[in-house]
Amino acid sequence: MTDVTPGPRPVDETDLPVVDFHPYRWGDPSHFVTLSERITGALGLVGITTSERPPTPLGELVPPDTGLTAELLDSLREAVGDGSVSTEHDDRTAHANGWSTPDLLRLRGNALVDAPDAVVRPADEAGVESVLRWCGEQRVAVVPFGGGTSVVGGLTAERDGFTGVIALDLAALDRLLDVDAESRILTFEAGTRGPRAEELAAEHGFTIGHFPQSYAGATIGGYAAARSAGQSSAGYGRFDEMVVGLTLVTPRGTIEIGNAPRSAAGPDWRQIVLGSEGAFGVITRVRVRVRPLPETRVFEGWRFADFAAGAAALRRLAQDGPRPTVLRLSDEIETLVNLADPNESLEENPGGCLAIVGFEGTAADVAARREAVTTILRDLGGEELGTAPGEAWREGRFNAPYLRDPLLENGVLIETLETATFWSRLTEVRDAVNTALTTALGDQGTPCIPMCHISHVYETGASLYFTVAAAQAEDPVAQWAVAKTAVNETLLRIGAAPSHHHGIGVDHQGVYTEQLGTLAVEALQAIKQTLDPSGVVNPGILLPRAGH
Repeated sequence: MTDVTPGPRPVDETDLPVVDFHPYRWGDPSHFVTLSERITGALGLVGITTSERPPTPLGELVPPDTGLTAELLDSLREAVGDGSVSTEHDDRTAHANGWSTPDLLRLRGNALVDAPDAVVRPADEAGVESVLRWCGEQRVAVVPFGGGTSVVGGLTAERDGFTGVIALDLAALDRLLDVDAESRILTFEAGTRGPRAEELAAEHGFTIGHFPQSYAGATIGGYAAARSAGQSSAGYGRFDEMVVGLTLVTPRGTIEIGNAPRSAAGPDWRQIVLGSEGAFGVITRVRVRVRPLPETRVFEGWRFADFAAGAAALRRLAQDGPRPTVLRLSDEIETLVNLADPNESLEENPGGCLAIVGFEGTAADVAARREAVTTILRDLGGEELGTAPGEAWREGRFNAPYLRDPLLENGVLIETLETATFWSRLTEVRDAVNTALTTALGDQGTPCIPMCHISHVYETGASLYFTVAAAQAEDPVAQWAVAKTAVNETLLRIGAAPSHHHGIGVDHQGVYTEQLGTLAVEALQAIKQTLDPSGVVNPGILLPRAGH
């Protein structure tokens, strides 16, 4: 394969450290934030007061006794290598849950019932094959673990009927295996973290262009398994659009998928594996379409009078172009609270809705698109705010989740959810979800602040991303479960997507399967039965277990 000469790299995503899961703390454990007066002031506007809710100290977390016998552990070590198997407290605790607020609340309350009995770290793809064969033979459930960033319960496999549960950590599978510069395709092992993948791509003059909120911790395989969407999707596309091939290891063998850019040879197996969340097997390799490193980038802010006006402007660009690389719109409340810039005072915010518009590419391309977009947005009532808001968002775009930790520690429930719908129903869906949240939480005596932004756009519709804050009830896990159920029921009733990019896990399984219908669910269960006859791979995730 030929290579290309790396060009200039005016991006800084590779400067982020690769982050391992750390209980209680999102992302880099050395990155701490405190609540600003702006945040506490916004919370106070709706009666949310803070109160200390300290977590159980990390060293005092107590996972249950391992359910695997010494004999089983010995045979597992024989299958995959002695140094690849751990039953240590810290390993089991770190693989007990994902990064959702309920996951963290359970950890903070020392509820570790979902901790795996052992953590297995195979050295290569052959090791993954050995583990899956062993699990099938011994009826041990296995949870594929990339970055541990699931926010929908995707790491909490069902234990009922199994000898035990192991976490299959793919951290050692982190190499760039092949560079096809002519076709602009890179092949990564599935355990490669986001910043490492971008660093490796940049060495050959490319960028993947995929920067989800979980970028510092998530993996290439996790992107594929959950149908991830990054913040630059308007320009680079969703991750499922980037994937040209995959390797899937199952308890019965290995499947290689994708030998052409497009094909009419039957159903596309890429689309069966993408979004499968480990229910069909373990993704070990991903072939990804890449783009040349951008020569330049410009991010700017625009203000619109209200959400409807801003949404109409985004729709115009999404449908008729030119399309920016980044295109997102915060509603009035999110613009007011402005989590991306927590140091701005409430009095300084003039209202309206903030749109972030970003351009990446060659200097000529960026200049041409920016000029055309500026004319369109002006004509649609947009107010130019210059590059300061856009650059502030770009520089701080991975920081917002760090606020969750001090909020939880100060008695504030904070969580996110997302959906997608057609442009013609966008306002209806936004209003219905906001009503479901405010009603479900308000009925529990906890007023809330619901915020929303358009995070991804398409010709036919868009994704809506919600953040909600409320005072924690005595049992915040149960408190959020009521609100989440209300939103799921609303999405089912109005026909919006149960998830746009977070996946299904267990949190969205009910609405997902009801929307699919019995016949479609049985067909997917038949695929799982064929690939995983013992049902050991992530049981109960994505699909209900047949017969349960």
